[in-house]
Amino acid sequence: MAPGAEKRWIILLLLQIVSFAIVAIVGQTTQNINILFVNEVDNNLANVAVEVALNYVKKNPQLGLSVEMMYVEGNRTDSKDLLQALCSKYGQALSDNRPPHLLLDTTLTGVSSETVKSFSLALGIPTVMPPADMIPQVIRSIIIYMNITNAAILYDHTFVMDHKYKALLQNIPTRHVITSIADDRDRASQIEKLRNLDINNFFVLGSIASIKQVLESAKNEYFERNFAWHAITQEQKDLTCNVENATIMFLRPMSDSSSKDRLGSIRTTYNLKQEPQITGFFYFDLTLRALIAIKNILQSGSWPSNMKYITCEDYDGTNTPNHTIDLKTAFVEVTEPTTFGPFEIPKGAKVPFNGNTFMKFDMDINAVSIRSGASVNTRNLGTWEASLGAPINVANEAEIKNLTADVVYRVYTVVQAPFIMRDPTAPKGFKGYCIDLLNKIAEIVEFDYEIREVEDGKFGNMNENGEWNGIVRKLIDKQADIGLGSMSVMAERETVIDFTVPYYDLVGISIMMQLPSTPSSLFKFLTVLETNVWLCILAAYFFTSFLMWVFDRYSPYSYQNNREKYKNDDEKREFNIKECLWFCMTSLTPQGGGEAPKNLSGRLVAATWWLFGFIIIASYTANLAAFLTVSRLDTPVESLDDLSKQYKILYAPLNGSSAMTYFQRMADIEAKFYEIWKEMSLNDSLTAVERSKLAVWDYPVSDKYTKMWQAMLEAGLPNSLEEAVQRIRNSTSASGFAFLGDATDIRYQVLTNCDLQMVGEEFSRKPYAIAVQQGSPLKDQFNNAILMLLNRRELEKLKEQWWKNDDVQNKCEKPDDQSDGISIQNIGGVFIVIFVGIGMACITLLFEFWYYKYRNNSKVIDIVDSSEQQQQQQQHQQATVVKSVRPAGKLIKQDSLKDATKGQHYQTLRTRTLMPNLSKFQPRF
Repeated sequence: MAPGAEKRWIILLLLQIVSFAIVAIVGQTTQNINILFVNEVDNNLANVAVEVALNYVKKNPQLGLSVEMMYVEGNRTDSKDLLQALCSKYGQALSDNRPPHLLLDTTLTGVSSETVKSFSLALGIPTVMPPADMIPQVIRSIIIYMNITNAAILYDHTFVMDHKYKALLQNIPTRHVITSIADDRDRASQIEKLRNLDINNFFVLGSIASIKQVLESAKNEYFERNFAWHAITQEQKDLTCNVENATIMFLRPMSDSSSKDRLGSIRTTYNLKQEPQITGFFYFDLTLRALIAIKNILQSGSWPSNMKYITCEDYDGTNTPNHTIDLKTAFVEVTEPTTFGPFEIPKGAKVPFNGNTFMKFDMDINAVSIRSGASVNTRNLGTWEASLGAPINVANEAEIKNLTADVVYRVYTVVQAPFIMRDPTAPKGFKGYCIDLLNKIAEIVEFDYEIREVEDGKFGNMNENGEWNGIVRKLIDKQADIGLGSMSVMAERETVIDFTVPYYDLVGISIMMQLPSTPSSLFKFLTVLETNVWLCILAAYFFTSFLMWVFDRYSPYSYQNNREKYKNDDEKREFNIKECLWFCMTSLTPQGGGEAPKNLSGRLVAATWWLFGFIIIASYTANLAAFLTVSRLDTPVESLDDLSKQYKILYAPLNGSSAMTYFQRMADIEAKFYEIWKEMSLNDSLTAVERSKLAVWDYPVSDKYTKMWQAMLEAGLPNSLEEAVQRIRNSTSASGFAFLGDATDIRYQVLTNCDLQMVGEEFSRKPYAIAVQQGSPLKDQFNNAILMLLNRRELEKLKEQWWKNDDVQNKCEKPDDQSDGISIQNIGGVFIVIFVGIGMACITLLFEFWYYKYRNNSKVIDIVDSSEQQQQQQQHQQATVVKSVRPAGKLIKQDSLKDATKGQHYQTLRTRTLMPNLSKFQPRF
């Protein structure tokens, strides 16, 4: 194309553009629009934003708008005055022939909002969702992404939540509470009550000031790892609060990047700087676009020419005008740019306009770390695009998972081996059967726990005023999530708390007593006979020995008086005192006494002694066996009836235990039965025949438990199991003590203590279960886990571990392992007798040696090989008697010849002596 032609085209194009501009300016007309603006008290931001929109219209004449605004203001509680004001203003506009083209409603909640909605519905006017309605939807997205099971949602006046109670978390299995933030006086108690509802995920919707107040009202322990805090605001400010150590998930809206220039221009030019900005600019954009949409409808001829209007007096509920105004299409076709974010308008005729139209924006998700009241770190976690059901866009998955509240349950327990035992080396400070059980349940349900011992050491009992103590009190006050231990399922407890399925078999009450120890003594064989019997036997022994000596000495037929008669007998025994004592002693043994006396009188004495000895030995043997058997079978109490019928042994259950409740209740029932019987017996309305049927000699109702309960109170109830065991060990045969308690506790004590025993059969059997708060979802979760462990036989393995394979179990000697024989403890004295006898024999030997050497002055000579010495020896032999001869080369003792005048006989001992060469033999003495 030639350069000249190009210039002509440019000139023609400019002329055409100018001509179109002139035509547009000349043809432009100003459209009058009537607006009925309804607002509520204290919603100043809506007033300011609408005024800025009207000011914007005035300063931009190219929009071609002339707006006449009619104002109506109401409060949240008085619907009647608001409706009257609406009807009055609307009726006046109709009478002035200025019907409103649009009703602009900025009421937030309460009665006022419902009133305006009803009014606008009658007029057929559509609505648009404000940002305060959209932002709470992020809570639903967070709960779904983080799988949160409980939540407390707190909000202030800047959010509208009345219509969100059911819809916000609908179809999500999350327990939640939605409530407004309490005032300064009640805010701390409000958070405490929410925590007692087993809630540890908190969402705070409000201004930065409101969020700061809520966070500062919470206890420091509520910022630990088992809690999660989410602060959600419409403002653009940073989060600050005076807390010691906390990490908060902080969400705030961000403006559209393409609208930042326009936003800054409106803020500075029209002074729209009020917070929250997103709400102010929403009102501004909504008002401006609605005005432009109405203008376009009017100018395009789409507005009905015969628009029908009715007043409030003419409305009867069935004559709502059928307006065919397509405001939705007109709103979409508006080309005016938005200030904060674009509007999302549903497309398609089937999607309703109301409830699905909102302003699009993004929420910035950050993790704010606060230390000692100062924000020390802010980390971006992702974003959320405002929409119905839109998921969050996570930028740092690991970081956002760290902000999840760990499922940490508060467990209270009572130390009672082997269910719960203290162990400083254990991860939680405790060990036992229940700890292992809870750990296995935690693996299935996926939670962590903190365990503490209840202060009063009680599982829970109700007093006369209906007040509870122990673990039950903690569960009622919501201070505990789980009650763990050997806790019995009782009817009165089930009225205030819930129990899981039993994790342990039916457990009854049993009796624990001191194991009767068989008294052992090394000389127990001597205790078979009483001391006076032993003394009589000893006296009979000496007396019989003396009689035998007398009879043998004076009887003419005894050996010592007839030596010539019995000189050829092989047995020659002279019964002197020593021989008589020896004879009587050995006659009592299986060895026998040896040769009996020769005289008849002596034999009668010996026979009498033999008969006496036989009876004594037989009686001793029989009584020894019976004595040992009876000492083993000595069991004073074998059942509860035996215990109730005796008064020697004291007995009592643990104070505050289920066993105590059982006996107390049984005693009360007996008392009530007695009162019933007494009233029946003394009833004057009965006939003589009916009264005679009630007359009995004996008491018709048993008072067994009444007497037992009285005896227990007199004995004193121990406050702990350790105290009960100590009382059992301190008991004596004169005043024993028996403990009544759960069979599992007693069985473990018997396994670990060899001096205790379990007596009798179990009674009043009840199951053990885990206690939870009434209505707690943990009940169903734990039930499934326990049943699963039961099917795997895990519970049986735990019983084997803690009741049969326990490390602290003592290796006690079982009664079945004991033989029926005599133990060394009881017969060991016999061996001592042997050693004593040997010792006495040794001492006697020494005494004999000493006596023989130094008392008799024995003379020792050497044998000399000479004939002369032999002649002298033969001569000397007539005067001496050699009573001791030793072989050649050895010593020979010589005793002096006794005096012949004493009438004693002696004979010469003839010896033959070998004569070796003994020249070098030397005497030893």
